[in-house]
Amino acid sequence: MKSKIITLEEVKKNPLVEVYLKKADEQMDAIGYTEHGFRHASIVANIASNTLEHLGFSKREVEEAAIAGYLHDLGNVISRSSHGQTGALIAEQILRDLGMDIEEIAAIIGAIGNHEEDYGDVASPISAAVILADKADVHKSRVRNPNTLSFDIHDRINYAAEKSFLRVNKGDKTITLELKIDTTIGSVMEYFEIFLGRMVISRRAANFLGCDFKLEINGVKLL
Repeated sequence: MKSKIITLEEVKKNPLVEVYLKKADEQMDAIGYTEHGFRHASIVANIASNTLEHLGFSKREVEEAAIAGYLHDLGNVISRSSHGQTGALIAEQILRDLGMDIEEIAAIIGAIGNHEEDYGDVASPISAAVILADKADVHKSRVRNPNTLSFDIHDRINYAAEKSFLRVNKGDKTITLELKIDTTIGSVMEYFEIFLGRMVISRRAANFLGCDFKLEINGVKLL
């Protein structure tokens, strides 16, 4: 069967994607995790595609990064454990049924399967973009717990993050995660305590794209 050029909008409209992503987020809510639904999927898709676009990659690679970013947490519908690998397998079937080119499928599922810092490897521009985008989404809007007194450290640091922006500068070859944190809620030290692994894989991802990774919190350059 002849392959088709599949867009992010087509993927979003797929009934399996809609239901699986909704149920995945419900499962994350049930076990006490921050938001991992349509909001997070859309933001990661946008940041991943913008990253490659700013670095001069082809329009098709930009679209592949958007699709991988949107689908990257789909495996949470099965389990949080190893959700990158399970999500890659789910995405492979969906994209194959849509008629996508098999080489594009391979690139996308490789990115999905490697986006977590615990086991991920940066092996393509698409995987690098998804990793950077996923780790950049730190924001108070992801916190679902209405009781601030019962926050754990993850809730507190996300809730303290008033703004996050991934700045890609092709000219000086830097990718900078810029955060604004309310230090009356969570400290910079606590941020490093829980997100050090994320920063390490973000640096590897930026390096793969030929850039240096920088971290700026409240206007102060820390990395």
